[in-house]
Amino acid sequence: MVSARLLALSLFHVSLVACQSSQQASNITGGQPMGTDHLSFPWSRFRLPRYIIPLHYRLLLHPNLTSLSFTGSVQIQIDVQNNTNWVVLHSKGLNITRATILNQNLAHLSDQVLPVLHNPSHEQIGIFSPRVLSSGQKYFLYIEFGADLVDGFHGFYMSTYRTTTGETRTLASTHFEPTSARTAFPCFDEPIFKANFSVRIRRSPEFIALSNMPIVNSVQINADLMEDRFAVSVKMSTYLVAFIICDFKSVTASTSSGVKVSIYASPEKWSQTHYALEVAVKMLDFYEDYFNIRYPLPKQDLVAIPDFQSGAMENWGLTTYRETSLLFDPASSSLSDKLWVTMVIGHELAHQWFGNLVTMVWWNDLWLNEGFAKYMEYISVEATYPDLAVEEYLLHACFAAMSHDSLNSSRPISSAAENPTQIKEMFDTISYEKGACVLHMLRHFLTTDVFQSGIVRYLRKYSYKNARNQDLWDSLANTCSEEDFMSGKHCYSSSQATKNAYLFAGEHLDLTAMMNTWTLQKGIPLVTVTRSGSRLLLRQHRFLRTVLPSDPQWSKLQEGFLWHIPLTYKTDTSSTMHRHLMTTYTDSIPIGEEVSWVKVNTDMTGYYLVHYEDGGWDDITKLLRENHTALSYKDRTDLIHNAFQLVTAGHLPIDKALDLIGYVQKETHTVPLLQGLGYLETFYWMIEHRNEQELTQVLVMYILRFFRTVIDQQTWSDDGSVSERRLRSEVLSLACHLDDPPCLQRARQSFKDWLESNGTLNLPTDVAETVYAVGAQEDHGWASLLHTYNTSLSEAQKNKILFALTCSRDISKLQLLLELGLEGKVIRTQDLSHVILMVSRNPRGQHLAWNFVKNNWDTLVKKLQLASSCIRHILIGTTRQFSSVEELTDVQLFFESIEEQASQLRVTQLVLDIVQKNVRWMQRNLETLRNWLNEQVK
Repeated sequence: MVSARLLALSLFHVSLVACQSSQQASNITGGQPMGTDHLSFPWSRFRLPRYIIPLHYRLLLHPNLTSLSFTGSVQIQIDVQNNTNWVVLHSKGLNITRATILNQNLAHLSDQVLPVLHNPSHEQIGIFSPRVLSSGQKYFLYIEFGADLVDGFHGFYMSTYRTTTGETRTLASTHFEPTSARTAFPCFDEPIFKANFSVRIRRSPEFIALSNMPIVNSVQINADLMEDRFAVSVKMSTYLVAFIICDFKSVTASTSSGVKVSIYASPEKWSQTHYALEVAVKMLDFYEDYFNIRYPLPKQDLVAIPDFQSGAMENWGLTTYRETSLLFDPASSSLSDKLWVTMVIGHELAHQWFGNLVTMVWWNDLWLNEGFAKYMEYISVEATYPDLAVEEYLLHACFAAMSHDSLNSSRPISSAAENPTQIKEMFDTISYEKGACVLHMLRHFLTTDVFQSGIVRYLRKYSYKNARNQDLWDSLANTCSEEDFMSGKHCYSSSQATKNAYLFAGEHLDLTAMMNTWTLQKGIPLVTVTRSGSRLLLRQHRFLRTVLPSDPQWSKLQEGFLWHIPLTYKTDTSSTMHRHLMTTYTDSIPIGEEVSWVKVNTDMTGYYLVHYEDGGWDDITKLLRENHTALSYKDRTDLIHNAFQLVTAGHLPIDKALDLIGYVQKETHTVPLLQGLGYLETFYWMIEHRNEQELTQVLVMYILRFFRTVIDQQTWSDDGSVSERRLRSEVLSLACHLDDPPCLQRARQSFKDWLESNGTLNLPTDVAETVYAVGAQEDHGWASLLHTYNTSLSEAQKNKILFALTCSRDISKLQLLLELGLEGKVIRTQDLSHVILMVSRNPRGQHLAWNFVKNNWDTLVKKLQLASSCIRHILIGTTRQFSSVEELTDVQLFFESIEEQASQLRVTQLVLDIVQKNVRWMQRNLETLRNWLNEQVK
C-alpha cells in the first residue's frame, strides 16, 4: 500500500503537471506540426495519473498470420478530472503512427500532428494537446499503431501447431495479465481503470476470431478479408481483454441459465474436448448458485492454446488454457490428469467472479484474485465431482505454502509491487497457496455459512468495481442489514455485537485485526504446547527453518511477529472440537486432569505448526502406534508434516520423527501413508544426489522392506478409488526407481508389450509413466519413446513420456533433451522449464541442469521473461537438492555474476535460503539418520 506521504506527493505532482501543461499551452502557436524537442515527459511514476479515466475503448485489430505482424487503431473515450495538456497511458513495443484528440462531438481539438513522447523504462507514452483538456469534460483519444506478433507467451503472440500430415499452422492469441495489454494496444493498463470494450477483428476467411463477447455481425471487407464485430463488453480491466484468431473447432452446450459454453481446440484434438465441456457447464451452474450472482456474459469460451506458459488465464468470457489443462484423452490421460483439468477449469471460472467481477485495486492484493480462485478449486470440485476426493490435496497446498513461508525470504500476502518485474513476482506460492489456506482457516473458524454469505456480500457490493483487503473483512464482519451494507452505511456498534454470527468467547471478533496479522506480515507461527496439570500452556513465535533458536540473529528475526491464531483442538475425553483465539505471545486453556492426549489444529484447518514439548511427541507416537484411528487422516498427516518440519528447524531430533512414522505400516489411508513415504523419499533424493552410496543403499533397503506389503498389494491396472489409484501410481513409481526387482520385471514386460503393439496397446494410465521410465533405460526404448513423443496427439501422453526420457542414466541423452528444449521445435519452449526441472531431479542430471542454466541464462531470460514463474521454478528446482557448502558458494557466485538481474528478483534470496537450509540439515541430521537406519536394517 502507498504510504500517506507518497500519496500526498503523488497528488501534488498531478497538480503540478496540470499547471505546467497549461503554461506550456499558452506558448504554442497553432497550425504547424510541432516537434517534441522542447517537451519533457510529464510523468515520473510507474503508476498512471488518476486525473484521466478511460470509459470506453473502440478497438480495431488486423493481424497478419503470414507476416506475423498486426496493425490497429483504438479510440478511447476519456473523462478528464483535472485541467491538463497531457494524456499519459501505457504502450510497450508499439509503433505509434498517429495520435489525435477529439471533443465530445468528435471534432479535432487541433489541426496539428500531436506529439507523442515515450518513456520506455515505465512503458508509458505521453500525448500532448496544444489545447487544454478541461476538468469535467469528456474527450476521445484516437491512436493508430502497429507491431510484430510476439514470439513468446505474453501480449499478442503467435502460436503454432503441427498436423498429423506434418503441416505447421499458425494462430494468434493473447495473454495480458499482468501488464501486457499495453503491448497489443495503447491503454490505461492498470486494474483500477475499468472500462467497456468494443472490439473489431479483421481476418482471412479461413480463420475464426474469438473475443470476450459474442460476435454481433461479420462484414466482408474484400474477397480476402472479413471483419468480426463483437458486442460491447461489461466494464472490466485491460488485463482481462482477449482475442484469438485461429482455425480451431469447438463443441458447445448451455448451462441451466442459458449461458453458451464452448470448448475450442485444434481440429485433430477436437475429440479431447468433451470432458472439459461437461466440467465447465457444471462449474458455471455451481458458481451461479454458490455466489447467488448470475454469470454476467452470454457465453463462456474455453480455448486450448498450443503454446502457453502458465496453466490457464481467466480472460472474461474467453478463458485460455495450456492443452494439458483443458484436453482429456480417455486412452492416455490418467486420473490425476482428470483431476488437474477439473481443478484448473474450476479455478478459471471462479475468477469470473473473483478477479473479473470484483478486481483488486492494485497488484499488492493479487491474493484477493488468486487466493480465492485457488481455494474455490477445492470447494467447487468437492461439490461437483466428489468422487475425485479433491479435499485430500488441500493439505499439500498448505504444506507447500508453509515450506515457502518458513524461510526468511518469504513475503506478506499483501506486498508492495510497483514495476512490472515486481508485479510478475506476485504470482507465487504466497498469493495462491497461502492465500487459499488462510481463507480455509477463516472459513472453518467463522463457519461455512457465515463465510459464504460474507463473500456473496463482498461480490455484490463491489461488482464491476475494485476492492482492497479491508473491503473483504468489512463484508465478512459487518453487522448491517444487506440493504444498509450495500448502500455503504457503517452499522457496527457494540450493542449489535450480540446479533453477530462472529461472536466468539463472549467478545465481538475484530476480524480486521485478526486477518491483518495473516496478510500484512510474512511468515507462519509455531505454537508450542506444554501440559501443566489441567491446563494447556501455549506460546507462539515465528517458525523459521533457516535459523535455529541458538543462532545470534534468532531474536532479531522474531521481533514484532505476533498472530491472532484461531486455535482448534481435540482431546481423548471429548468428541467436540474446541476453539480458542490466541492473540498474545503466551496463553493457556483448561483441558482437564483426565485428558491423556491433545491434538491442536484439528484436521489442520489452521495455518500454523504445533510443537508438543515435554514428552508430548512421545505421547503422540504412542497413540499412533496403539490407536491411530483415534485421529482423522488429516490429523495424522498433519502430525507427520509437523514433526519433520520441526526436525528441519532444529526443534525435534530426526530419530523422534522417524519413530513417529513407524506406525505407517498399519496405515490404511493414502494421504498419511504417502506423507510418511514422501519424507523418506526426500531423504533418499538428497542423499543420492550427494553420492553417499552406502547410506543410499541402506535407505533403499529400509524403504523397500518397510513398504513391502504396500508395494506388493498394488495391481498394474486402473481399478479402484481415486485414493487407491493415486497410491498405486506413486508407490510403483518409487519402487521401480529404487530398482525393486518385482516392479522392474513387471514394468519391463509391459513396456515390451507396448513396443511390440507399435503403440496401439493402451497402458493403464496410472502406471504408464512408470512403465515408460523403466523402458527409457534401454537405448531402443528411449529412441522409441522420443519418436512417440514427437508424433503423439495426446499432451497427457507426451508429458508422461517426457518425464520418462529424463529418467535416463545416460548423460548424453539428458544433454540432448536440454538442447531440444532450448531449440523449441521437438520440445516446445513452453515445456523448457519442465525439461530442466526433470533433468535436475535425476541425480545424474542435477549438476548438468544447473550448469545448463548458468551457461544459457541470457537465452532463458529472453525466451521465458525474467520474473516469470518459469524462471522462478528453474532457479528453485535446479538447486533445491544442493546441500554442500561448495554448492552454496557456487550458487552465490552465479547470482553475483548476474547481479543486476538477481537484485530485481526475490527468488534469488529464496534459493539461497533453501540451499542454506539443506546444508544445515545435513550438518545436524546426516549422522543421526545414518545411525538410526543402521539400527533398523540389522
